[in-house]
Amino acid sequence: MSILDILKYPDPFLKTKAKPVSRVDEEIKRLISDMAETMYFAKGIGLAATQAGVNKRVAVLDVPKGDSYKKGENLIALINPEIIAHGGETKYEEGCLSVPGFTAEVKRFTQVVVKAIDKDRNNIEIKADGLFAIALQHEVDHLNGILFIDRLSKLKRDIIKRKIKKAIENEKKML
Repeated sequence: MSILDILKYPDPFLKTKAKPVSRVDEEIKRLISDMAETMYFAKGIGLAATQAGVNKRVAVLDVPKGDSYKKGENLIALINPEIIAHGGETKYEEGCLSVPGFTAEVKRFTQVVVKAIDKDRNNIEIKADGLFAIALQHEVDHLNGILFIDRLSKLKRDIIKRKIKKAIENEKKML
């Protein structure tokens, strides 16, 4: 297992619509393992392959349920995930490993149904609500080339983009 580099906004690869996985083989299983390790190392609850510069429809999530959460107990890997049903509406303060240091309130569905393939090649269907539903939507968005900031008003998105651009310029000055 190894820690992968997480791409940061404004890397253009983050806008890539990931290609479907045609075969679940050892390469995909290794990718899943590396993605999970990377997600935990970065202290995230989800990671899409596109965030690691990999053009494959693969995501990993480990969303806490309740107060007695233990790392890894809710770990799930999804191959070719697709939201097939949704309902309700909520707003949630989201952050992203590819947009570090920034959060914003994003409008999401309160419930989703996702179909996917698991690492054992089984077709699965997941019914989710709460934070799990939000995280699923966030990761599927990544696989479709959408960042959480793309779901904000133009004004809020532009403010975050300006702050990121300024931080990048300041970082370059320090090198």
